[in-house]
Amino acid sequence: MQHSHPHQHDQTKPAPNGPAYRKKTHAHETDTACCSSAMPDAAQAPAAAETRDGLQHTPIRILQMDCPTEEALIRKQLSSLPGVEALEFRLMQRLLTVTHQPAALPAILAAISSLGFTPETADKQTQPALATKPTSAWWPLALAGGAALAAEVADWLQAPAWLAAMLALLAIMGSGIGTYKKGWVALRHLTLNINALMSIAVTGALLLGQWPEAAMVMVLFTLAERIEARSLDRARNAIDSLLQLSPPQATVLQADGSWQATALADIRIGSIARVAPGERIALDGEVIRGHSSVNQSAMTGESMPVEKQPGDSVFAGTLNESGSFEYRVDALAGDTMLARITHAVEQAQDAKAPTQRFVDRFARIYTPVVFLLALGVAVLPPLLGAGNWQDWIYKALVLLVIACPCALVISTPVTVVSGLAAAARRGILIKGGIWLEQGRRLRWLALDKTGTITHGKPEQTGWQLLVPGDAANVRSLAASLASHSDHPASRAVARAAAQDNIALQPVSSFSALPGLGVQGEIAGRTLWLGNYRLAQQQGLGSAALQSLLEQQQIQGNSVVLLLDEVSVLALFTVADTVRPDSRAAIAALQQLGIRTIMLSGDNQHTVSAMAASVGMDQARGELLPQDKADVLASLAGDGLVGMVGDGINDAPALAQADIGFAMGAMGSDTAIETADVALMEDNLARLPDFVRLSRATHTILVQNIALALGIKAVFLLLTLLGMGSMWMAVFADVGASLLVVGNGLRLLRK
Repeated sequence: MQHSHPHQHDQTKPAPNGPAYRKKTHAHETDTACCSSAMPDAAQAPAAAETRDGLQHTPIRILQMDCPTEEALIRKQLSSLPGVEALEFRLMQRLLTVTHQPAALPAILAAISSLGFTPETADKQTQPALATKPTSAWWPLALAGGAALAAEVADWLQAPAWLAAMLALLAIMGSGIGTYKKGWVALRHLTLNINALMSIAVTGALLLGQWPEAAMVMVLFTLAERIEARSLDRARNAIDSLLQLSPPQATVLQADGSWQATALADIRIGSIARVAPGERIALDGEVIRGHSSVNQSAMTGESMPVEKQPGDSVFAGTLNESGSFEYRVDALAGDTMLARITHAVEQAQDAKAPTQRFVDRFARIYTPVVFLLALGVAVLPPLLGAGNWQDWIYKALVLLVIACPCALVISTPVTVVSGLAAAARRGILIKGGIWLEQGRRLRWLALDKTGTITHGKPEQTGWQLLVPGDAANVRSLAASLASHSDHPASRAVARAAAQDNIALQPVSSFSALPGLGVQGEIAGRTLWLGNYRLAQQQGLGSAALQSLLEQQQIQGNSVVLLLDEVSVLALFTVADTVRPDSRAAIAALQQLGIRTIMLSGDNQHTVSAMAASVGMDQARGELLPQDKADVLASLAGDGLVGMVGDGINDAPALAQADIGFAMGAMGSDTAIETADVALMEDNLARLPDFVRLSRATHTILVQNIALALGIKAVFLLLTLLGMGSMWMAVFADVGASLLVVGNGLRLLRK
C-alpha cells in the first residue's frame, strides 16, 4: 500500500565500496614525517602482512622510541637500506611499520639494533603486555641527585675544587650514562637529538669547569625525562581501557552439556555462552535464552541500560546488570565490535590534523636553525671582540639544550590522542585527527529525516470517523485489514489498535493492490484500506476529501483511508515520530553557530512540517540520493558542510560532505568503515558534543604550540642577554614537554 510519496532515499543504495565511497582521499593520505596520534595497541606488535605486489608490512615494536628525534634517527638509518619501500611511525604506540621486500627484514632489525634499540616483531616479543617501556629503578637517580646537590653545596662553601668535581662526576655517572650512549649513537649517524645536544652541553660545561651545574643539569634532565615518560604513558593508554573491558574468558556450553570457563581464543562462532549478573560480556552474539538489562555506556556513552531479550544483539565489553542469559557467539575475539572500534581509533593516526602536519614541517627546520644560531653565538662575538670565549661558549651550550623540538612536536599527537579517546568514551568514533580538528569549522549540517531526526518507524498519530457509525467497529475493520499488510503505515494502524485492545475480525479474499493499498472481505462486506488514489479509483474522491488530506500532509502526516463500496468510512493519520533528543540537539547546534537543513525523499509538505517542528533552518523534500549530494555542493561556499545519515543509503551525500556522520553505527561494519565520524547510538546529542570537543581540541593545540614556542623563546632571549643558565634550559625543554602533555590530557576530563 502506498501513501503520499514513498521514501525515495531507500530506492537507491550504492554499494559501500562503489565510487560514492571513494571520498576525500587527500584527507587520508599518510604523513609519516613525525610522531603519530594513534592509540596504544593490544598485547603485542601485530603480525606481518603481505601486499598484492609481493611486499611485506612488518610492525615492529621499539620500546625505546619515545621522542620525534629518535624517529628521525631510525628513519635516517632505514631510508637508504636496500629493500625498504616505506616507513610508518606511530610514536604514541612505539610502533614502526616497515613496508619492505621479504628478504630485507633481517637487515632492518639489525639496523635498528645498531642504534641501541631493541626491535620486537609479532613472533619475537619480549614484552607480552602493553607497549610500555620497562620501568628503571629510581635509586640510582636518587643517589645521583644527592651527589649533584652535594657538589652544589661544596662549590657554595668554597671547598676544594677536586671535591666538587668528584661529586659531579659521580652524579653524571649515576644519571647520565644512558643519555651519553644514545647521544653517541646519534652523533655517529650525524643526527642531532636531545640526547646528543645534552651530551655536548654537559661535556662542554665540564670542560669549562662548571662541575656542579653540569651535574645538576644531567640529573634534572634524567628526572624530567622519567616524569615525561610516565605522562606520555597515560596518553598512550587512554584508549586501552576499552580493550580491558573484555574479560579474558567466558562460560561456554560444552558438548556434554556442562558449562566451562573457556579462553576467548578457544571460543568459536556458534558457541553458546552464559553471562551471570554483574559480569561483562566477553564476545558479540545474539541472546537465545533469558533476559536482562545491559549497560553499553563503554561503547555508546549512554549510561541508561538497554533491555535485552531473545533475538537482541549483545556486544563484548558491555556490562550485564540484572538478569542472566545465554547467547550465541557470532564474532571471534579479534572481530568484535569492541575490537573494530579500537582498531578504527588506532588507524586514526593516518589522517593527521592540519596543525600536526604544520608542526611536523616546522620542527624539521627549527632544530638546525637553532643549532646554527648556537654555533654563531659561540664563535662570532669573541671573534668580533665582544667578550671572552668561555662566556659565549657557555651561552651556546645553553642554546643547544633549548634547541630540541620535543615539546613542540609531542604537543599535537598527545592532544589529538586525548581528544579521540574522550570522543570514544562518549560513543563518538572519529576516524582521524583531521576530522577532530575540522569539526570546529562546520557551518552547515545536513540531516536525513528517516532514522536520523525520526525513529524511522511510522506511528499512528490520530484518526477521524467520516460517516456516522460505531467507532470501535470501524477501527476494528481497519486494523483487521492492516494486520495482513507488511506496509509500515498499515503496521502503524494495526499497532495502535492493539495498544487500545481493539479486537480483530477474520478477513477473507485478501489481496494487495500495488501502489494503492489492500482489499478484503469482513463479514461478507468488501472493504479497502489505502491512499487517496485508491479512493479516486473507487469513485469516492472529492474536493472536500482532498482538501482534508492536504491539511494533514501540511502537518507532516501521511493518510490511510478505510473505504467500503459506497463511502470513505474513516481516515487514519500516520507519521514517523521525532526522536526525543532531536529538538534539543538542533537547538544546541544552532547555539554553536551551525545551520541545519533536513534532506528527505518524502513530499515537501511533510519534510517542511517535520523540520519546523524540531527548529531546523531549512528543509528539502522529494530528493533522490544524488539530489542530496547536489544540495550539499550548493552549500559549500558558506563553510564546511557535514552530512548525517545511515552510512549506506546516503552514500552520495556522505561522499560530498566535508565530514560524514553515520548514525547508530553500533553493530554496523559498513558505517564504521565508511563514515568520517560514527555515532555509536541513535542520539543526535552527540553531534554538538563532537563540535564542542573539536573546538576544545583546537584551543588546546594552539595553547600547546604557544607554550612550547613561547617558553623556548623566553629562555633563548634570556640566554642571549646573559641571564640564562643550563639548568634553566633543561626546564625550558623538558618542562615545556610536561606542560603540553598535561594540558593535552585535560581533554580526557572534558
